[in-house]
Amino acid sequence: MAQHVTERDVRDIAEYARIHLDPDEVVQMTVDLNNIIESLKPITEYDLEGVEPTFHPIGSLSNVMREDVETTSFTHEEALSNAPAQQDGCFLIPSILGEGGDR
Repeated sequence: MAQHVTERDVRDIAEYARIHLDPDEVVQMTVDLNNIIESLKPITEYDLEGVEPTFHPIGSLSNVMREDVETTSFTHEEALSNAPAQQDGCFLIPSILGEGGDR
């Protein structure tokens, strides 16, 4: 089996993704990735002569977007009307950092 990915490649990818891999995991991941790449080898054997490349499997699918038209929106009071808690005209939410209370 050809080696498409080296252990150094796996360590570099893990570092980039901020994933800690111990040396045994690097070895196993290298084997696994090379097996995955090798399992895709039959795809390269298809005769694709004259086949147009596509960017989407549905072909001519395109985004349908509405006109960018300014409309009226909620008033400040309407936006806050269903807020479980508010303070000084703002949403009051629980603190997620530190020991503080609501913010």
